[in-house]
Amino acid sequence: MSSPHPLGSTIRFGEFTADLEAQDLFRNGSKVRLQGQPFEILAVLLERPGRVVTREELRRRLWPSDTFVDFEHGLNAAVNRLREALGDSSEEPRFIETVPRRGYRFLAPLDGRASVSARRRASKWVAIGGVAAMALLALLVALNLRGWRDLLLGRLSSPRIESLAVLPLENLSGDPQQEYFADGMTATLIAELSKISALKVISRTSVMHYKSGARKPLPQIARELGVDGVVEGTVTREGEQVRISVQLIHGSTDQHLWAENYQRELRGILVLQSEVARAIASRIQAKVTPQELAQLTSTRSFNPEAYQLYLQGRNFVVNFGREDFFRKGARYLEESVAKDPNYAPAYSALAFANVQLAMFGYDPPKVAYPKARTTVMKALELDENLGEAHAVLGHIKLLFDWDWSGAEKEERRALELSPNSADTHDEYGFYLTLMGRADEGIAQLQKALELDPVPVQRTVNVAWSDLMAGRYDDAIVYLKKALELDPDYPAAHMELASAYAGKRMRAEANAEYEKTRTFVPAGKDMEVDLWLVSFYAPQGKRDEGLKLADWWSRESKRRHVDVYSVGLLYAQLGAKERALDWLEKGFEQHSPLMPTLKIAAAFFPDSLRSDPRFQNLLHRMNFPP
Repeated sequence: MSSPHPLGSTIRFGEFTADLEAQDLFRNGSKVRLQGQPFEILAVLLERPGRVVTREELRRRLWPSDTFVDFEHGLNAAVNRLREALGDSSEEPRFIETVPRRGYRFLAPLDGRASVSARRRASKWVAIGGVAAMALLALLVALNLRGWRDLLLGRLSSPRIESLAVLPLENLSGDPQQEYFADGMTATLIAELSKISALKVISRTSVMHYKSGARKPLPQIARELGVDGVVEGTVTREGEQVRISVQLIHGSTDQHLWAENYQRELRGILVLQSEVARAIASRIQAKVTPQELAQLTSTRSFNPEAYQLYLQGRNFVVNFGREDFFRKGARYLEESVAKDPNYAPAYSALAFANVQLAMFGYDPPKVAYPKARTTVMKALELDENLGEAHAVLGHIKLLFDWDWSGAEKEERRALELSPNSADTHDEYGFYLTLMGRADEGIAQLQKALELDPVPVQRTVNVAWSDLMAGRYDDAIVYLKKALELDPDYPAAHMELASAYAGKRMRAEANAEYEKTRTFVPAGKDMEVDLWLVSFYAPQGKRDEGLKLADWWSRESKRRHVDVYSVGLLYAQLGAKERALDWLEKGFEQHSPLMPTLKIAAAFFPDSLRSDPRFQNLLHRMNFPP
């Protein structure tokens, strides 16, 4: 692309200086990160200060006819990044004014250019230096001294990208009710790219934090998520027609690497998503195994109306942790499978909804888990290579069937099919910790955190595994990090209290538990109360603990309460007979928390652990050595 400005020109405006030859922008002498098309737009505007530069002219200058890109989106994004660099505003512009339906105008006066003689002197030395540099480069390339040829040629090629974040696709349909559709497209594209094991792809829960509010500069987002590349784009839906525009950007430099737009009927949307994922993988030269390629090229037929119901249902199930949303999502998914009995992902999502209803204590396990098993087995019957379905089946085998080897088999298969699934790494880490394989469990939980760094719960999960393994110092490090991210996160304060207690730091433990109680009063959350009771007995407050345990015992007659958790309350207070009675109920009702019994036993009094009834219960759970 030819340069639109005179060689060596330097232009000053306000507190900024633009070196058009080097494509550098400075603010009061400090360099401002601005490269690629945003800088080129600035250069074009500086050529004609005070005059309108039309959008069509910018298109001809900066988007050649052989470049496949959504021009409108690309131009708007580039101008927005330029304004961010200048600290400018479209509403009250200092530098760049938007002229509606025409283009842009540069408003600020130009304070001057470098003198012609200075430019000529600079050009002379640049030319001499350039000749010398080219001679040196030619010599190094020819001789390949110490691998310099490969290094230099590699740097002159496109930046290497081994990790990606797909930012939430922007809904351009003009209908806020279509947000679920754009979010669903984002999640599907992430899922497609996540099938490539050689590529690190950030989880949807982390990227969704960048959906609302003012968009941060892309280099900052890339830095926060720890990725090399960023994918952003738009979704437009009009009736049965769907248009997706995507572009790939190098994170640290904001360099535009590739862009394309696609248009399909809704019926062909899944093929489109796979096509986009393959195009991105090809552009960044990601290593794709034959099995992964087969997954990326596989297609499923589906009913468009059922697909929309699936997206709506999945949105409610995965984005909210409330009973009403789980049930609403399940209803949408039931409608989806009724419309299209052959669409596997809808069955898998429905199974996940029922698992969540059991895990959150909204439905009895013996009601929710059999429903979940039926639907997830149907999903796998339709598509054996559906990673998310194997993950749900692994969850069922772990927390309801107590089939330890079967659970591990399913979790490992899910990771083979979806190596970038933070949820599956998390689930597998949880399994390994419960089985007493702490080192392996922590490694999996750390991988989940790497793939999904924004939610605080991921950091707390790593700390929990350290805590269960008695690694109190490591747990404290993670919990303090979690509280830096969210000082009001109750679970972090709660686990930090336990870590301090494990180190006999009683004053620090009490302080953290008091903070927990400011967020969650007694009787509101069983998990928090379990941790509270662990503090009562050592401090001579056993009667207070028993009152709390008795309250939950009575509450279980009024609504569904996890009976195993009530047993844990009594166990930690040394009420052996009552504890064993409730733990037996947990076994009979298949409480999803029963698999924690092996590691929880370490916190029980010796008199309970040695009791024949307790030993018999452990034996019937058939934990591996």
